[in-house]
Amino acid sequence: MSLNYIKNFYEGCLRPPTVIGQFHTLFFGSVRMFFLGVLGFAVYGNEALHFSCDPDRRELNLYCYNQFRPITPQVFWALQLVTVLVPGAVFHLYAACKNIDQEEILERPIYTVFYIISVLLRIILEVIAFWLQSHLFGFQVHPLYKCDASALEKAFNVTKCMVPEHFEKTIFLSAMYTFTVITILLCIAEIFEILCRRLGYLNNQ
Repeated sequence: MSLNYIKNFYEGCLRPPTVIGQFHTLFFGSVRMFFLGVLGFAVYGNEALHFSCDPDRRELNLYCYNQFRPITPQVFWALQLVTVLVPGAVFHLYAACKNIDQEEILERPIYTVFYIISVLLRIILEVIAFWLQSHLFGFQVHPLYKCDASALEKAFNVTKCMVPEHFEKTIFLSAMYTFTVITILLCIAEIFEILCRRLGYLNNQ
């Protein structure tokens, strides 16, 4: 029985009841994860090693880099992806435990409401992630970063640091913003698809 639950959960996650949901999961979700996993590592993988300040001292570079990046972009975006997947995963886990077929989700009002709530939660989480990303990383990576290192040593005061590959990071940052916006739009479109199909079910009754 437990294997059947796992199978239903797996199929529910990979094949949501809506066409837009399937597109988002199978295509866009895969592209987003590939983009982050492969290109994200290429762009941000060695950032800390090449981040240098004046004077070029290891402890100063490390201190200023931690100030420049309170959280690394790869970790933030990975957390974003995992967090956004949680509402859908919880719903499909519930559906698997109740042996609810994907076709039933849009046929029964209570299941439809629960599914719409999971999609709305995804939208809210994506909006929060967009807001956090804008506050943590901004919309552009500048080549120079002014670091307040007075807490480390008074002689340093404000020092300038070089940000490696700033133009590539700006492009990648813009792409991640774009992915977030597209995901939000897909979720909104999925809700409209659900409502239209529900109206179709009601009209056919």
